[in-house]
Amino acid sequence: MNLHRDKPHESGHHHGACAHAADRSARAPEALAEADARCSARGVRLTPIRRDVLGTLYATHRPLGAYDIAADLAGKGHRKLAPITIYRALEFLMGEGLVHRLASRNAFVACPHRHGPDELVAFLICESCGGVDELSSPGLARALSGLLKTEGFEPHLQVLEISGRCGHCGEPAGAGA
Repeated sequence: MNLHRDKPHESGHHHGACAHAADRSARAPEALAEADARCSARGVRLTPIRRDVLGTLYATHRPLGAYDIAADLAGKGHRKLAPITIYRALEFLMGEGLVHRLASRNAFVACPHRHGPDELVAFLICESCGGVDELSSPGLARALSGLLKTEGFEPHLQVLEISGRCGHCGEPAGAGA
C-alpha cells in the first residue's frame, strides 16, 4: 500500500519532547512559505491572521480547537481575537486544503500534504501523546469507494479517524513478549 504520511523521527519521545511536534515545527517555515505560494497561485490571500492560525497549527502535532488557537496567539503577543475570527480563518484554510478538521475532537490540524479535497484521508490519533499522523492511500480509497458504491451511499466528506497509540508511545518491538 502506497501511503503518504508524516514520517516521525526515529528519536521518538525524549525528556518530554515529541518527535511529532519537533518534526512539524521544524517544517513550519517551509510549509508556511508553500501555503503563501499556493494561495497566491490560486488568487487568494493568506492574510496575517490566516497565516498566524496556520503557523500555530504547524507549531504542534496535536489537534487544536479555535479557543486553543486564540489563547496561543494571545500568549505570543497577538491581540485577543474573537473565536469567530479564528473560525473564519480555519474555514478559509480548510477550503484551501491547508487544514483538516477532526470531527471526533472538534479540533484542527495543519495538512502537510498536497492531496485533493475529495481524497480519502486517514488520521492516526495517539491517545497517549495526542499526536496526529495523516496518511492517504489510493488503494484504501478505492476499497472504501467500492464498499460505499455497493451500499448506494454517496459521501460528501471522506475522513477516517483511527485512535490508538503511535509508534513513539507504543512499546518497542519485541517488548513484553
